[in-house]
Amino acid sequence: MTDKAAIAPETIARTDNAEGLSYLDSLPRRVVTLYLPLGIILLVLLFPFYWMALTAVKPDEQLIDMDRFNPFWTTAPTLKHISKLLFESAYPRWLWNTMYVAVAATMLSMVASVLAAYAIVRLRYRGAQLVGAAIFLAYLVPPSILFIPLASVIYQYGLFDSPLSLILVYPTILIPFSTWLLMGYFRTIPFELEECALIDGASRWQILTRIILPLAVPGLISAFIFSFTLCWNEFIYALTLLSSTQNKTVPVAIVNEFVDGDIYRWGSLMAGALAGSLPLVILYAFFVEHYVSAMTGAVKE
Repeated sequence: MTDKAAIAPETIARTDNAEGLSYLDSLPRRVVTLYLPLGIILLVLLFPFYWMALTAVKPDEQLIDMDRFNPFWTTAPTLKHISKLLFESAYPRWLWNTMYVAVAATMLSMVASVLAAYAIVRLRYRGAQLVGAAIFLAYLVPPSILFIPLASVIYQYGLFDSPLSLILVYPTILIPFSTWLLMGYFRTIPFELEECALIDGASRWQILTRIILPLAVPGLISAFIFSFTLCWNEFIYALTLLSSTQNKTVPVAIVNEFVDGDIYRWGSLMAGALAGSLPLVILYAFFVEHYVSAMTGAVKE
């Protein structure tokens, strides 16, 4: 009889994995346990995007008359709604405002979060854990109860109806979670690397910029994506702090400008929502692996 201890660990691992996936050997089992759940999940996730794209290319008569025309398909697609969105509205300006606010607020939050997370995790001062917990608890405060006092402060400083107001307000909801996320990722970096650098005469700033940040790139990408997504989709603060049409962001503008009383211009509205989601789709497509790996490291901590 072969001694199991003499078998290579890789062989044992492959054997265990094969035994664990043996229930997928037959086609009916794969259909019921794998393909069917995946198909349902994909349908639920992708159907809203299909509906937005379909509505964006449907003629007006097909959008209104659901009895004569198939609501899930169109035989005469048109680009009229997209043309109105891009050339007969201020949508390019709204898209620029959203990008400008999201990038500026995200970069500001990233700088503050990196400094805060490094100080809490690496400097080891008394009460560091309590400070970290307090920062994370601040993230749990609903933004809906903060926008009124923040709007009052913004008005007192004369920043009302300005994209700068959003750039200064968004970090209040971005920094707590980004700091917590980076704290978890910084803990995965061996402290011995910093000790060696300190022995060689490196300063804390040099350690942060030349050792910690290069090793924490996946965590930085994850925090950046989270912050950027939250800024891009945020609605309450943008609705409260911006009033003029040219200063609005996409989430607020497409709702306010394409709805006239009880008349909804569904074609242009859905085209604007679909076009506004494309930058985030592209961002996640390129960096999803870094995002998942950093989130896993933070959760484990």
